[in-house]
Amino acid sequence: MWKFGRSKKDEESTDVDTDADIVGLIDEDSSKSVVKKVIFVVVLFLFGFYILGVYFSVEPDQFEINEADAYVTQGQEKQFIVGYTTLATTEKIANTLLDKNGGYLSNDVLPPSVFLDNIPSWEFGVLVQVRDIASVLRNDLSRSQSQSLENADLKEAEPLFNNDHSKWMLPSAEGKYKQAIEKLVNFKNDLLKADHPEVQFYARADNLRAWLELVNKRLGSLSQRLSASVGQDRLNTDLSGDDAASQSTQTASHFMVKTPWLKIDNTFYEARGACWALIHLLKAVQVDFGPVLEKKNAKASLAQIIRELEATQETVWSPMILNGSGFGGLANHSLVMANYISRANAGLIDLRELLSKG
Repeated sequence: MWKFGRSKKDEESTDVDTDADIVGLIDEDSSKSVVKKVIFVVVLFLFGFYILGVYFSVEPDQFEINEADAYVTQGQEKQFIVGYTTLATTEKIANTLLDKNGGYLSNDVLPPSVFLDNIPSWEFGVLVQVRDIASVLRNDLSRSQSQSLENADLKEAEPLFNNDHSKWMLPSAEGKYKQAIEKLVNFKNDLLKADHPEVQFYARADNLRAWLELVNKRLGSLSQRLSASVGQDRLNTDLSGDDAASQSTQTASHFMVKTPWLKIDNTFYEARGACWALIHLLKAVQVDFGPVLEKKNAKASLAQIIRELEATQETVWSPMILNGSGFGGLANHSLVMANYISRANAGLIDLRELLSKG
């Protein structure tokens, strides 16, 4: 016999199915909500890393060279301490390397620093100039002649600056650089003391030429690497000018030189950092070697070199370093940088010639 309507058992079964559907919908909504929250948190973290990356990538501004600090009162009058300005400038350059936005980034292993390469390249360019001036301070500027004793503080500072710039495990790179800065400060402070006659800074033309020779080589290398951004077929001139010259192994008479595409921006920012440091060091040299430059009539030459280097610090408006062909439709930032550096380098060669003359 047919039964009309639903039995109590059927109603209970339907209620169970309905409850299961509701629970399923709730679980599905809850799952979607969790996914949305996770996505939001991930996006928030990525945005935060991006903002930090932009902040860390801001290059430090140029600072003023304070000549007044080099004057100390001795008795009734003020005396100018030769070399103090160069030491103070080197100290500030090294401290800026460690204390700028984000601190020292070359050895960072955590985001966002680990994903940045422009500022670490800038840091390396600055560091190379600090290493060079530390070497010349130890071997030339603080010694009266080749048979004289080297200064104990500078003897320790130079190898400390030459520690691996990417080392992050203890002792870290910045830890070693801080120790080197302390040694420079010790030497700088000893210059002010009349009871330390053995601590001297010799502002002679030959000492200045020794440092400028190093700078020539650094800028020449950077200029070649920047110019090779578009690739060049170069003749081999390694043995030019000497019939009896020889080299370890034979090389081709001409070869192709090209900076790898992924290294172009790194080379650009390394050059930019090197020029930033050189601007300050050359301005310090203007102060400490003033009488020498005046005698050689070389002040204008040095001022023009500084002006060329200052042009390398102009704002880069493009979001990336462009690598257009020589006369193509796109800019080539590397060639523009190479142009300024080459002109500054040519000026340094002329300046060295002026200093070598009586």
